[in-house]
Amino acid sequence: MGGVLLVAALGSACAAPSGDAGGGTGAPPNPAAGQPRQQAQGASGALNAYVAKVRKQRAARALAAKKWGLDRPPLEAPAPPAVKPKITTRKGFETDGEGLPPVFTTVPTKEKVVFLTIDDGAEKDPALLRMMNELRIPYSAFLSDYLVKEDYGYFKKMQNAGVSLHNHTLNHRYMPGLSYAAQKREICGMQDTIQKRYGKRPPLFRPPYGNYNEDTLRAAKECGVKAVPLWAAEAFPDRMEWREWDRDLHPGDIVLTHFRGKEDWKGTMPDMIRRVMKTITAKGYAVAKLEDYV
Repeated sequence: MGGVLLVAALGSACAAPSGDAGGGTGAPPNPAAGQPRQQAQGASGALNAYVAKVRKQRAARALAAKKWGLDRPPLEAPAPPAVKPKITTRKGFETDGEGLPPVFTTVPTKEKVVFLTIDDGAEKDPALLRMMNELRIPYSAFLSDYLVKEDYGYFKKMQNAGVSLHNHTLNHRYMPGLSYAAQKREICGMQDTIQKRYGKRPPLFRPPYGNYNEDTLRAAKECGVKAVPLWAAEAFPDRMEWREWDRDLHPGDIVLTHFRGKEDWKGTMPDMIRRVMKTITAKGYAVAKLEDYV
């Protein structure tokens, strides 16, 4: 409802004539019977202020898009769902265990939104923080402590900007090659670290390389993990890689990328964001916040 009112308000603010349809002065109509004029004026003033704020944000985003080399600003995501969709394990990704955290690559939604996730924590590029803040692009970080501990403060800045920090194990080991106890140490240990450093025990876990077995999911559940998002596409500075046969985006797809720089990639992290956002926007998608849906 709020989105409808906002669209109507933005439209009327852009197109309102100087006079009304009957040739009047263009003054606001009288309040409805029984409604105090002051209350109506106050509500109108609050709406006008909100519209002005949204316009200012859009203008800033357009300037940021030009600054960071995008052809157009990222599309704005719709309001998050009032009720989060039910997440189930993707067919073919199941184990024999029951009641385990779901493993999925796409969130069930009809909205043209995708979710951007960044793994591990190797590259700590200040330009990435500036770019994402200025473009107002939501994303989620899945962190491994052996890399993050080099600069916990970098990810604290990220968290302060509204980014949710999640679990990618302590040491980025191949989980199916470890015992149940070792897997639990990797997952619970990272849960403890994130809680200690950032004040919150994360609900999401991504196994390194996307590899897991039933022990992984059992351990994750014991450590407080609610869901295991993998990915449907992966972004690099020079290309996109696709999991699906049609090599395309779909509503609710999770996009993976990594904290990497020129030592590992053909470009910087801003180069990677530029590539993935051009792809996402050109296909008519917006980036939404994963935690609003999961």
